Amino acid sequence: MRATRKLHDLGQSLWLDNITRELLNSGALRRYIDEFSVTGLTSNPTIFDYAIKNSASYDDDIRQKAPAGGSAEDLFFDLALGDLTRAADLFQPVFARTDGVDGWVSLEVSPLFAHDAGKTLVAARAFHERGGKPNLFIKIPGTKEGLPAIEEAIFSGVPVNITLLFSREQYLAATEAYLRGVERRIEAGLNPAVGSVASVFISRWDVAVAGKEPSELRGRLGIAVAGRIYKAYGALLNSTRWLRAANAGARPQRLLWASTGTKDSHASDIVYVKALAAPFTIDTMPQGTLEAFADHGTVADVLPSDGGDCETVLASFAKAGVDVDALADRLQDEGAAAFVKSWVDLMSQIELKSRAIRRQGDIGRLW
Repeated sequence: MRATRKLHDLGQSLWLDNITRELLNSGALRRYIDEFSVTGLTSNPTIFDYAIKNSASYDDDIRQKAPAGGSAEDLFFDLALGDLTRAADLFQPVFARTDGVDGWVSLEVSPLFAHDAGKTLVAARAFHERGGKPNLFIKIPGTKEGLPAIEEAIFSGVPVNITLLFSREQYLAATEAYLRGVERRIEAGLNPAVGSVASVFISRWDVAVAGKEPSELRGRLGIAVAGRIYKAYGALLNSTRWLRAANAGARPQRLLWASTGTKDSHASDIVYVKALAAPFTIDTMPQGTLEAFADHGTVADVLPSDGGDCETVLASFAKAGVDVDALADRLQDEGAAAFVKSWVDLMSQIELKSRAIRRQGDIGRLW
């Protein structure tokens, strides 16, 4: 039995942290579902920027739609939804079998709105309606400005993947926004079973302190932060407040480990996957990490429900001068800025391709 199947059977969902037209057309995504127990996927501006920039697979669609004269952003969402709705159909059997617990795909609102709750909410509602798939999450950053949009989106019945979370405090703020939206639906007599996941980024912690931490702490910060958050996750699911909502029909918001690809060339390529094995969570893996774990991964211990030695490790980092709270805020800001850069690059790439195709059309008409 593959290690990916063992991880799935342990109770953790394996999602692919990628989407490209080639993955769909080649049958690779179908193979990951059948052979590697993949049950969902996520996307972001960086993923689409790379896919469109480095592939001709989107050129025909751009050629057909560019002459209409719409914006690069409109054209991008046409392309992205084309891919994601196809992927959503592939995961529909999982979605149906698990009654909506698993089998999701995700589309992110424009990262330019990360600090604008009003525009984020308008975009989230529009993309939810436009996507037309019950297993499509709309990704909203868990920034301070994003939290009101998350609450309103949930209250509106829009399934939300809350992204760009790094610390326990950011995670708890995100779950609070989700719960408020659910509780408002209960009070209004609406169905409270609106899907949501909270995406916590892991590997960027260790990148941020690389070369600054004592050697014995190398590569341990991200996992320690994850342990602290996992403990908070368990406490929330056992809280009186959550149990009241569950009794009214609400669905638990699942915890998702994001950014679990190894960025340290000296570390194991599956170090985070092994360390973060935990029931009722999701691990989103880049293709390389998924392939590596399927090839030589092992499933042994699960992440302790009490966080294990996370507080001891975090205390050691504090002693070494690492302010976890300040670093979490910095990482969230940097993550939002990185997505904005990818978004700007992506819009430029689409505009360049669109102009080139329009010029080709003009030349063709002259002849």
